[in-house]
Amino acid sequence: MTAAADRPARRHDPDRASRIVDAAIEVIAEHGVAGTTHRLIAAAADVPLGSLTYHFTGLDDLLTQAFTRHAERMAADYEARFADVRSTEDFVEAVTGLVHADADADDRDWAVAYELNLAAVRDPALRAVTESWMRRSRSVLERFVDPTTSRGVDALIEGLVMHKVLSTRPVSRAETHEIIARAVRPTGSGQEHP
Repeated sequence: MTAAADRPARRHDPDRASRIVDAAIEVIAEHGVAGTTHRLIAAAADVPLGSLTYHFTGLDDLLTQAFTRHAERMAADYEARFADVRSTEDFVEAVTGLVHADADADDRDWAVAYELNLAAVRDPALRAVTESWMRRSRSVLERFVDPTTSRGVDALIEGLVMHKVLSTRPVSRAETHEIIARAVRPTGSGQEHP
């Protein structure tokens, strides 16, 4: 028997790195950044531990890629919610729907988003991820409001979602609608957008 015949066949797995990133997102959701390890990620991805060091320079690299993927997915969903907005009232409804739909979304998504924000306080690479996500969100909002209002509405959305997710008595949809309406049209005008 030849040496080549003695070796086990290699498994062709072109999606392995992507699966590892997705598994990292799940591990972060379950254990937080502080509890995330190479071993937990490898087990969640069902890959050998060595695959992580083969595809990524280290845990920080993998976390950055996982948070980047998560932010891109969340941003794409965010953008889609504003596709049919044509008026200020449509805008207020879209923001209200975003707050309430996102707050009802998978708690794991929000756990990862909050872990990203917390980790970004100390890690400049992750701060770049959060900044990119915020810029992308604000660029959507700026189709309907000025840049200063966009920044405020973006922060308001994050705050309202956080309050809704964490509160034992969350703000009602009607109250959220009124808060958003006051933020974007303090005079109560119903101006149209192109």
